[in-house]
Amino acid sequence: MTLTIGVDVGGTKVAAGVVDDTGTVLVQTRRDTPADDVGKTCDVIVEVIRELAEGRAIEGVGIGAAGWIDASRSTVLFAPNLAWRDEPLREFVSGATDLPVIVENDANVAAWAEFRYGAACDAEDSMVMFTIGTGVGGGIVLGGELVRGAHGIAAELGHMLSVPDGHQCGCGRLGCIEQYASGSALVRLARAAARQEPHRATALLKCAGGDVDAITGRMVTAAAQDGDPVSTEAFAQVGHWLGSGLADMAQILDPQVLVVGGGVVEAGDLLLGPARTSFTAALAQRGRLPVAQICPAKLGNNAGLIGASDLARRI
Repeated sequence: MTLTIGVDVGGTKVAAGVVDDTGTVLVQTRRDTPADDVGKTCDVIVEVIRELAEGRAIEGVGIGAAGWIDASRSTVLFAPNLAWRDEPLREFVSGATDLPVIVENDANVAAWAEFRYGAACDAEDSMVMFTIGTGVGGGIVLGGELVRGAHGIAAELGHMLSVPDGHQCGCGRLGCIEQYASGSALVRLARAAARQEPHRATALLKCAGGDVDAITGRMVTAAAQDGDPVSTEAFAQVGHWLGSGLADMAQILDPQVLVVGGGVVEAGDLLLGPARTSFTAALAQRGRLPVAQICPAKLGNNAGLIGASDLARRI
């Protein structure tokens, strides 16, 4: 049995664990992320690795980071929620721990985990994963390998064009699918409808103490589960656009499995039901041709560190 360490670095936390070659997390630890301080963030990563490596024969370290990683899997080119800009993370961590290190995008490592050990583990060689959280991320596996592109920044699925001249996206474009199929979109839609038709948002407004601007994604989910019309309609709209994006991936790549992960997928069929309906309608012209199955992710919050740890075995 080989042991590697996976580290999942986000804007608020650093989660890490020792993982064996079956994808089982044997021990975990976690720290808050000092997101505005480059040096302290790097120090926290080294600290958790040293803690987990103590007394164990660790063969390598994989780090999943929310940002753009260069083609050599060594430098964080840009991280929107961290202070990293052209940060040589692999060199720093490897030098401080004396272990082989690989750095990869957080959505990519989550997708790899689902391909190896999760929802797509029965796929022979291909899958596409959408991660639905505050934004929309993604990962693509073809021929049994992550698709990273010429510069290491492929699979930014959230920035496919969805609505021409639509909502402004943080990337600078108008109408990205992230603006229509994300947790942020869910909240925006629910707030707008609750403001316009408060009599149809009774359960939702109760969750928010009557304050439309206090509505959160968790509140929308809870209200939808209670049958709140505004909340269920917000999920229907988000699911519609998600299904459209999944259909695009089926047309372009024809993967064996389509996986939907991220925090919003915890809503289950509230999201996946309308997504499957939209997906089927978009591909109706394919007739009897086979298409990928849509599956919810299985590994939850551990997907990042599991995927990163497995990639560390491939250094």
